[in-house]
Amino acid sequence: MIKTVIRIGALAAMVSAGASLAYAKDPMVGGAAMYASKNIIQNAVNSKDHTTLVAAVKAAGLVDTLEGKGPFTVFAPTNEAFKQLPPGTVDNLLKPENKATLVKVLTCHVVAGDDMAAALKKWAMSKGGEYDLKTVGGCTIKAMEKGGKLTLIDEAGGTAHVTIADVKQSNGVIHVVDKVLLPKT
Repeated sequence: MIKTVIRIGALAAMVSAGASLAYAKDPMVGGAAMYASKNIIQNAVNSKDHTTLVAAVKAAGLVDTLEGKGPFTVFAPTNEAFKQLPPGTVDNLLKPENKATLVKVLTCHVVAGDDMAAALKKWAMSKGGEYDLKTVGGCTIKAMEKGGKLTLIDEAGGTAHVTIADVKQSNGVIHVVDKVLLPKT
């Protein structure tokens, strides 16, 4: 009996160690490794898929915030996601006179906390299929599990899918999304 308990404990320790080793591997996003030891900004600037997001964060004056302690959950739209907006939208948002609107749009992609995809899916299932996420920008994003993937509905009724989940950062987690999440107008 004692040997069985020891074997089970040893097996659990090996599985746990293996899981943490697998988790410790730095995922690739936009052709660059995302290091769990670096903060959101330090990693994002290296992703070739997030140059528009990084430019927008800089224009909005949010760099210091996203380099801060957090934790933050960031739903990070790709360059392709920004290209899906009506022509001229990004250029217009990047103008200094539109900084308040840009800040609103960007902060509607950030949730206080360190919310991994499995937890978001679990919360959604426990609430009848949808879970309301309150963003730091005051928006509400509906999270749901569809076909095994995490799907988000923004306040404007747009749908975004998480294409790369659980990219751990020193101050939170990034989930790459295929659409820009918009506040209600």
